[in-house]
Amino acid sequence: MITMSSTASVPSSSTSASAACSTVHPLLHASTMAPTATLVALVAHARGVPSAARAVFAAQCEALAAHDSIIVVRTCHRVELYVALGGFRDGELPELPAGGLRLEDAAAASHLINVACGLQSAVLGEDQVLHQVRETLALRHESRPLDPVLDRLFQVALNAGRRAHGWFAGSRRSLGDVALDEIERAAGTLVDQPILIVGAGSMSRLTAQAAARRGARVTITNRTAQRAMDLAGNLGGTAVVGTSDGTLGPFAGAVVAVSASWSVHPSDAARLVERGTTVVDLSSPPALSVDLQTELGNRFISIDDLAWGPQVELPVQGRLERLVSESGGEYCRWLRARHFPPAIQAMTEAAEARRLSELAWLAHRIPNLSDHDRAMIEQMSHRLVAGILHAPKSALRLDESGTLSRAAWELFKL
Repeated sequence: MITMSSTASVPSSSTSASAACSTVHPLLHASTMAPTATLVALVAHARGVPSAARAVFAAQCEALAAHDSIIVVRTCHRVELYVALGGFRDGELPELPAGGLRLEDAAAASHLINVACGLQSAVLGEDQVLHQVRETLALRHESRPLDPVLDRLFQVALNAGRRAHGWFAGSRRSLGDVALDEIERAAGTLVDQPILIVGAGSMSRLTAQAAARRGARVTITNRTAQRAMDLAGNLGGTAVVGTSDGTLGPFAGAVVAVSASWSVHPSDAARLVERGTTVVDLSSPPALSVDLQTELGNRFISIDDLAWGPQVELPVQGRLERLVSESGGEYCRWLRARHFPPAIQAMTEAAEARRLSELAWLAHRIPNLSDHDRAMIEQMSHRLVAGILHAPKSALRLDESGTLSRAAWELFKL
């Protein structure tokens, strides 16, 4: 049986997808078998699970990532483990940290589709997460096979994400924009103000571009000097060789986005504190030391502090929710079809077998029927069976929930 976890918290657009997934394998009798999920997602998000706990959970997930029936999605705000339980019968899943969610089947499918569409992001509609989901799947395909249950889910989610992002118009905001909003809230407009960007990866690039659009004077520092110079050169900014050498100048704000700790020189750290610089750390776990975080006080803003973001409703919100619902329903119908043939097909085949059996019995009991009589009886039997099956078949064609399909398998002993 396909179920939804009672702990799941997903958008209302998952309702139709849930209905489409609410079905049972014909050999599993609902009255005697406990519900069994096909797909499970363990979700640790910054809105409920702090960065340190997410890091521990991520390590546990990565230890299982070589399994064909597991795939891990990791972004700055989330660590998500997707499992096709049919191929993971004997394995033990990692313990979900406090505040995490266990989602099953329809809820898990709808969640990933929402993620790919940007509806679970701190910046609604941002497309970086779509690239991250796509990269996760691409890297997996390069290294080893992926269970079809998961592969199909990711393909459906990516297709929905591509459609969704085609509906957004204008300049895209990113998490870097949210970080700069926080700095402007503390320091005022960034026009002609110096901004320090620590790192030269994709998030640093997005943040630096957003800062340049706001008229800020951008300085890039990175462990790899050439990458810092390349990014700064593209923006008309300046680069600092090395991550910190004690000579960093005054900045209205700093945004840190690196995959390791920021080796900030004590003199530079002291300047950040003394000059009242607001520092937004987009790294997970945080790149700043605990001591520097403490010294900065409320002028230190972590990635977790930005988890909710400015949650404004998108102009195409209703359209997006319908897309999630339709895509989730498509996936769940595919998942259901893997378990057993459609009830209509099975019921029709069973009725036809019974019709032929009864005709054979009649031919044996009345062997001297004329060809005309045999043809009339044959036609009558077709009409009788078709008439009896018409109403249930019509209802089954509209059965999105699978409830009538389950009943058909039971009532007709298919």
